[in-house]
Amino acid sequence: MDGIRELLGVDLPVVAAPMAGGPTTTGLATAVGAAGAFAFLAAGYKTPEAVAGEIAELRPAGRPFGVNVFVPTPVPVTEADFRRYATRIAAEGTPYGLDLAAAARTEDDDHWAAKLDLLRAEPVPVVSFTFGLPPAPVVRDLRRAGTRVLVTVTDPAEAAAAADLGVDGLVAQSGAAGGHLGTFTPDTPPPPRPLPELVALVAGRTGLPVLGAGGIGGPGDVRAALAAGAVGALVGTLLLRADEAGTGRTHRDALADPLRDRTVVTRAFTGRPARGLRNDFIDRHEAAAPLGYPALHHLTRPLRVAAAGAGDADRLHLWAGTGWRAARAAPAAETISNLTQPL
Repeated sequence: MDGIRELLGVDLPVVAAPMAGGPTTTGLATAVGAAGAFAFLAAGYKTPEAVAGEIAELRPAGRPFGVNVFVPTPVPVTEADFRRYATRIAAEGTPYGLDLAAAARTEDDDHWAAKLDLLRAEPVPVVSFTFGLPPAPVVRDLRRAGTRVLVTVTDPAEAAAAADLGVDGLVAQSGAAGGHLGTFTPDTPPPPRPLPELVALVAGRTGLPVLGAGGIGGPGDVRAALAAGAVGALVGTLLLRADEAGTGRTHRDALADPLRDRTVVTRAFTGRPARGLRNDFIDRHEAAAPLGYPALHHLTRPLRVAAAGAGDADRLHLWAGTGWRAARAAPAAETISNLTQPL
């Protein structure tokens, strides 16, 4: 396991993926670290002050950890298409007193500059980027500060572009992963490939250390990723029901619901392709949903918050990868242990 130690400073080849929007907590990261694995904090959708607070919570333990940042690569949507979709889904918000048809089209960069300033001023062991390539000066500055830099890629061409920036490693994310696909081109995602195939292609193209992500449902999937050339495997969905995760009750219950029988890739909730459990909102609106991130994310967020609070799983984004059936309500350490026995 020398590869994972050299890249991330841990011995176990399992990494807790960053799950933005609530599931990743400092408690989860602490538990994963205490189990001997590596954990990412999710900076997405948080203020820089909140991210700084989480970093400060983890530092005293002295264990390596990482921070994941969304690269601002907006997917534009016209005002006409935005208004058309807002009007279409307006009835979904009526039970909660929401006027979605009147929502403003909001674009932002998720506090990009301020988060980078924080990570330059208060370096962490590892920073990973998702949704695109960070500018070369960002990679240079972070590495000079002693931070290892990773980029999420979904095909060999993206991997080659990231390698040209001089990054330290890559996260090869297959289409089986839960949540947003990290593709640089959300309008034309790469063809789906089994994770071991993607890992082999990315490692062979770049020669960089690779972490495999997507569809991990048990130790056999970890072994397959390692056999294909990965130094470790990212696990997200399997930790959604962990005791220490911040996953909401409605989402947790849906993951355990035997009537939820498949995951699908959808842009209906956020305007960017993401994998989650199929539900009625997706069935009603996927065909008409435009690309448009983060505008659609902001449009549907009040609805999703209300639905989560009301136990309404059919109006909530139920992010999950294809290995969701193996997610268990248990301490995170138990899940890590199960994934690494035997390796």
